[in-house]
Amino acid sequence: MPKKRIALAENQCLVREVIAAYLATQMDAEILEAASVEELNDLITSQGPVDMILLDLLLPGMMPGLEALERLVEMNKGRPVVLFASGAAPNVVIEALEKGAVGYVDKSQGARSLVNAINFILAGETYLPAFLRLTPRRKATDERGLTPKELQVLTGLTGGLMNKEIAQQLGITEVTVKMHVRAICAKLNVKNRTQAAMVASQFGYATTVESNKRPATSESVASNPAVRSGLSV
Repeated sequence: MPKKRIALAENQCLVREVIAAYLATQMDAEILEAASVEELNDLITSQGPVDMILLDLLLPGMMPGLEALERLVEMNKGRPVVLFASGAAPNVVIEALEKGAVGYVDKSQGARSLVNAINFILAGETYLPAFLRLTPRRKATDERGLTPKELQVLTGLTGGLMNKEIAQQLGITEVTVKMHVRAICAKLNVKNRTQAAMVASQFGYATTVESNKRPATSESVASNPAVRSGLSV
């Protein structure tokens, strides 16, 4: 089995080298290092998408507004991009999720916990520390913090639509739909699209999208292979 390729984008040279050496031995992974967004861009351009990007919040080129994050998610073909920081504010983490990150790993946690978090994310899950999962989401158009576009994607999920169908109806790419689904799962504190659709139904969300409406019943959700598997995000 080929080694996992993890890009460690960390501002501090010593921290980056120590973490890279540790992960390489503990995970039998190939660790690619970058000290800035520019270096990370060059790395992905020259070597192709990686299995995961650990992205330092203070990486040169990241701020303001995490402006580089969405571009990096697109460049990495929707593969996991994880915010990597110390004591990031909940609103910053939520913004990162909205821009396509699949989780937040705090640098203050233990080395073994870092490995566990990485493996959890590589298995297709969204990772957030427990205290953040209990933090109220910032106010948006919905009391659960869902943006208007995420609400549109969510209605597609409850209608049993696949990512390709949702993308066509909303005029966005499938990669962007996957980004929104990950953010939805994080905000609703669920593991996959199946659970998101179930929670949405319980909360009384609309069960059809505006164009090409399809009734959303428990049967339609169950019959959709992408939803039933819970693996396509």
